[in-house]
Order: sequence, then C-alpha cells, then structure tokens
Amino acid sequence: MHQRTLGSGDHSLDVSALGLGCMGMSEFYGQTDEARSLDTLHHALERGVSFWDTADMYGSGANERLLSKVLKERRDEVVLATKFGIVRGDDGSFAGVDGSPDYVRRACDASLQRLGIDHIDLYYQHRVDPEVPIEETVGAMAELVAAGKVRRLGLSEAAAATVRRAHAVHPITALQTEYSLFTRHVETEILAACRGLGVSLVAYSPLGRGFLGGQIRSLDDLAADDYRRTSPRFQGENLERNIELIDRVEALAAEKECTPAQLALAWLLGRGSDVVPIPGTTKPERIDENAASSAVALSADEVAALDALGEAAGARYPEASMRMVDG
Repeated sequence: MHQRTLGSGDHSLDVSALGLGCMGMSEFYGQTDEARSLDTLHHALERGVSFWDTADMYGSGANERLLSKVLKERRDEVVLATKFGIVRGDDGSFAGVDGSPDYVRRACDASLQRLGIDHIDLYYQHRVDPEVPIEETVGAMAELVAAGKVRRLGLSEAAAATVRRAHAVHPITALQTEYSLFTRHVETEILAACRGLGVSLVAYSPLGRGFLGGQIRSLDDLAADDYRRTSPRFQGENLERNIELIDRVEALAAEKECTPAQLALAWLLGRGSDVVPIPGTTKPERIDENAASSAVALSADEVAALDALGEAAGARYPEASMRMVDG
C-alpha cells in the first residue's frame, strides 16, 4: 500500500493511501459480528491499510472499545483517527452537538480510556457546534496537542470559512467530509480552500454508502435496522435514478476489467495526492478488493466519462442530520 501525507509542514501525518472506516463494525448497517470485524482489522494491517477512522459516537463508544482489542497488540502499526462532538444519551439517542472546551477535554480523555492508548494521531471535531465559536473549540483541541494527548487536529463536515478560521488558531491537518463519484459538493469551494491552507481531505463514504460497490439494488438488500433505509438517496425516484447511475458505473468497470468499487476508488485516488479515501467494510475480502484499486490506472478519457456521470439524486442525509452539516 502506498503512503500519502495529510497536511503540511510540522503538522503533517503520513498515512496509508487508502484508509479504513470502522463505523459499520459497531452500528448503523445492520447486525454486527465482532469476531469477523477483528479478523478484518488484522487483515487490513497485513495489507498495509493502517489508517483507521472511528468516533466516540459509533456504537456509543463500542467501536473504540473494539479497536482497542487490536491496538493493545499492534498500536505502532496503526495511524488512528477518532472524533468527538456528536453527543448521545445513555439510551443511544442523539442529543445534539457539543464543541465547548470542557466537553472537548472530557471527550478526549474518555476516548483515550476506551481505546487503551496514550495519544490519538488525528483528532477531529465530528460536527461544528453552531453555538460555540470555532476558535474556542480549536483552542481547546490545541491544548490537547500541547499536553501530548493528540498529535494532529482535524475537522469533519466543516465549511470553507470555518476551516480558515480554525486553521488560524492551530494548523488543521485534515478535513473529513463525504466525497465520491456520487457526492462532489467539496469541489465547488471546500477543496480549493483546503489546498490553499495545506489541509488534506479525508473522504468518507467514498463508495456512496455501498451504492458504488454494486451490491444494493433495492431496500430489500438492506437489513431492517440499516440506517440507509431512512436516507433520501435510497428512497423512491431517487433510488431508481441512482441505480441507473450504478448501471453506468458497472458498465465502465466491466470495460476496465475491475469492480465498480475499484473504479470508484481509483477515480477518487486520482483527484489528488492530498485526498485519502476511507472506505468502510466489515469483511476481509473487501479489504483486498479495495486495496487493489490503487493499481487501477485511469486514462484521461476514462476520467472524463466518470466525471460526466453526475451526482446522486437526493440529499446526503435526512433533513435533521443535514442541519448538523456546516459545509
């Protein structure tokens, strides 16, 4: 696995060119299987996929505890990113966003304890708190760096203006946001702003929440408790339109003799060396499939054909969740 560098200068971070989103190992995509997830995590390291992404809200802390079982033996092999800011109640309900300095400090200590480690390599604010100036939140995050609890700072789903304000307080190494063949909003302003500051982009849901993997054709393909059933992109006419897009991706992948997922990841890897996709999976075989995307070379004509597909139909999240997105 090739390496890429997030950020610039003294606040850069070397990571595997393809990371691993760990959310689905603990929640949101239906039934979980801890043994298989642990096998997947170990297999990822064997394939050089060593940049792992989690958050304190994934499984209400369960995802961090899961990763701790691997980290206690293989911490030096992992570049670990986690996030804070989305608050959940004891019953798992969502209780809003908190970017207050006191919460930042408490959330970090709690994550370190669950993960069983003494420092976090990349610490993101998961969602921007509209009630707390970003300068105050990042100021508290900078204190964590000074204390040695955190190595690098990041933001998630922040607008270009917010990234600039945050970066003025303390260098931001990476912005995490959704980016894929199906979701390109970052290309209008956010990506240029990041590049102007030397901030890299970590692309989550690079396979369109499974769409670009070619495995979803209807809601029947999703578990009853899969949160995608509530996503506008998986509903009615939007679903029909997005399946048409997938059909075109599959046709292009067949011509290229690769899988749709590999084609989509190769396209994203080609957007720049400062873009790092973090596809999620719970299966070792998907690690192999995704890792092979780095060997898929796209011609200018092939890139143009993929660019011409256009974005997915429907909002990225239900309305309530979209209100939490700053950018």
